[in-house]
This record gives sequence, structure tokens and C-alpha cells, in this order.
Amino acid sequence: MRIAIAEDSTLLREGIVQLLAAEGHEVVASVADAESLMAALASDEPDLVIVDVRMPPDFVDEGIRAALRIRREHPSVAVLVLSQHVERRYASELLLDGRGGVGYLLKDRVSDIAGFLDAIVRVAEGGVAFDPEVIRRLIADRSGPDQGVGDLSEREAAVLELMAEGHSNASIAERLFVSQSGVEKHINTIFTKLGLAAGSGVNRRVLAVLAHLDQAD
Repeated sequence: MRIAIAEDSTLLREGIVQLLAAEGHEVVASVADAESLMAALASDEPDLVIVDVRMPPDFVDEGIRAALRIRREHPSVAVLVLSQHVERRYASELLLDGRGGVGYLLKDRVSDIAGFLDAIVRVAEGGVAFDPEVIRRLIADRSGPDQGVGDLSEREAAVLELMAEGHSNASIAERLFVSQSGVEKHINTIFTKLGLAAGSGVNRRVLAVLAHLDQAD
């Protein structure tokens, strides 16, 4: 896999570069600011971009704005955002187009090497990977039912939360101690309650996650 990294912390950036190289991935760009990242993509598109939320010069939202721009201008490039803290208002923005290939992880998760590498693969393959803490914060902040999410049963809500974290059907089944066919039935019910029809031309799994995240808005 060809990967570009934008992270202003030299120690973290180089650590990720070495980790990815050890896994056989090719790091085609390793930069410290969003401007350099966009310049790198203009000449050579990678399969995946890993980008920090806050970078020079102002350390506000340069990275997330670059991520959103990449989603618009380089739709074939998957994006994995890293953040020191939960910036919940950006989560739904990353999913608004209904496509996969996007993730949002807290930097603490990088120390979970297996989980971090798994998230990279999931996002690059068109899935989603949202940090469990991001999901917990969004659930805690929700103000009431919206788009049918409030109509979900406790088990369906649990399935949707695990979907938001990026788990496959098999992984959800293992974590909830149910059969995979049971998980599939729950997911189909979730799609029905959220009004996500089949054949709509968008990723229903991603839209279900978006409805889940929108509870915080």
C-alpha cells in the first residue's frame, strides 16, 4: 500500500513511517504541514493519507481542512485522521458524501499497533474506522432521537456503535456473542428503520454510521 503521512511531531511521524515500512507499506510522503501534503498529492496520489488535525502554521484545523479537501479533490484516496482530542464536529463532515475510506482515531491508539494497522487496512479498503472514545463522546452528547436512530432497540444500537468503530459483521458477532446471521438481521433492521434503501448508489453502512454520529449535532 502507498501511504502519505502529515504529522508535525517528528517523533510520532517517524515512528509511524518505520512501523508502516516494517509491514511492507510504501511511505511516498512524510511531511509536517498540510500545505506540503497537498503539494505531494498533486504530483503523486497515494492509496491512503494519514493526517493530523492540528498542524502548522496555526495549529487549529489545518489538517482536518486538508482531509476534507482531499475527500473532494482526490476521491480515490482514503483518509485516516489522527487527533490528540475528540473533535466531534468534524466526524460527520468526513462522512457527509456517503462514501467509505475514512477513519478518525485518537493518537493514543497508535500504541495499539495491531489495532492501528487493522484500521489502516479497513480504511484503505473502503471501510470506516472511528475511535471508540469518539463514538462514546458522540453518544454522550446526543440530545434526542433523529433520523430513526432513537427507534433502534438496545441491541441494534450496540450493533450500530460497533459498525461506527469499523468492525466487520464477523467481529460484531464475536463481540456481542451472537451469530453472524443474527448480526446481518440486525443490520438490515437498522437500514430499514433509518430509511436506507438498497440500490441507492451509496454505502448504506456508512450512511447508518453518519446517522449515528449526527446525534451529537
